[in-house]
Amino acid sequence: MPEFQKVVMIGLGYIGLPTAALIASRGMQVVGVDTKEDVVRTVGSGAIHISEPDLDGLVSKVVSSGALVTATKPQPADVFIIAVPTPIDGDNRPDLSSVNAAVESILDVLAPGNLVILESTSPIGTTEAIARRISERRPDLHVGTNGKEDGSVYVAYCPERVLPGRILTELINNDRCIGGITPACTRRAQRFYKMFVRGACVATTARAAELVKLTENAFRDTNIAFANELSLICDRFDINVWEVIDIANRHPRVNVLRPGPGVGGHCIAIDPWFIIDSAPDLARVMRTSRDVNNQKTHRIIERAEALIDDHPYANVACCGLTFKANIDDLRESPAMEVALHLAAKYGPRVKVVEPNLRRLPPDLADHRVGFMNIDEALRSCEIAIVLVDHDEFKMIPLAERRHLDVIDTRGIWQDMPVRT
Repeated sequence: MPEFQKVVMIGLGYIGLPTAALIASRGMQVVGVDTKEDVVRTVGSGAIHISEPDLDGLVSKVVSSGALVTATKPQPADVFIIAVPTPIDGDNRPDLSSVNAAVESILDVLAPGNLVILESTSPIGTTEAIARRISERRPDLHVGTNGKEDGSVYVAYCPERVLPGRILTELINNDRCIGGITPACTRRAQRFYKMFVRGACVATTARAAELVKLTENAFRDTNIAFANELSLICDRFDINVWEVIDIANRHPRVNVLRPGPGVGGHCIAIDPWFIIDSAPDLARVMRTSRDVNNQKTHRIIERAEALIDDHPYANVACCGLTFKANIDDLRESPAMEVALHLAAKYGPRVKVVEPNLRRLPPDLADHRVGFMNIDEALRSCEIAIVLVDHDEFKMIPLAERRHLDVIDTRGIWQDMPVRT
């Protein structure tokens, strides 16, 4: 009999749903659990509630075959995967309420031999805390016991590391970092992931795996902060930052990233705070990087307001709302923050262009801003604030935008004078 026959996926968001569908396509029975009834209904009908290439077809296929079903509560299974949000609160401290609720939801259905995996980005020690909670509430189960199979429940951490727009491909091909609270937990989790992952399943401890995930995104945040800080220095001295970066990167050991209006997404903008909260006296570079990237967004808002105030009757095109190019994800988006500030101050003069959304987000719609495609914006606006480097924006030739006053935070219109 196969070791893993039934899997419960708790959380059907950007990571949980693609992972559940992929596992279901490998011959296992998957129950997708979510507290949002509309998500449960949508996925249960074979449709999807997020935008991701090829996901709609895969979900439709596994739902139609019965391999993926949905529910609002967990049921007995061999594997329980927790993939729920882990945001930060108003004080930039980790909010683990969804993780804790997910653990509580499975306590009554856990059985000997079960594997519990946390995939949500979490502070150091979270996986161990889950194991302790299971032990407290289910003293009949030996959590993470080495060498004693009877009554054991296995607990491990395996963070996702995928790129929106390539999630299904990267779920299969990327290496995975797997850390159990004991070596036996690690080995069991490795065997599970090897059923659908082609990349290496690298073994470590739970604490190390938690820090690996945080390190990956804190490193990227710090490198983006360097680029954003450089862009401000170039602005002060009237130097083209894009030219400086392009030439500097000709050095064989230099790879400066490109600046932007800040940092968005659930990972890079959030994860460094988990390390900062754990070791505030040591994580000084990470804290500074967070401050630099947040301040860059405020600087773009100030510059946009100054330009608009110099043109009191001009319409303004905010080009892009998502946190990165060619996706529909607004989580922690600095572009969205800029657009909201401008909409609150200038109202209907602001025209939003976001080719990856079908309608305006409610917060923007409340300010009566326009929502249009790029062609309409080019005809009706005199100012453009380029906030996201969508492919559609890159294709606009100079002749069609020569009349615009531009603040280009992404460096995609370098063939005309720009402000970064």
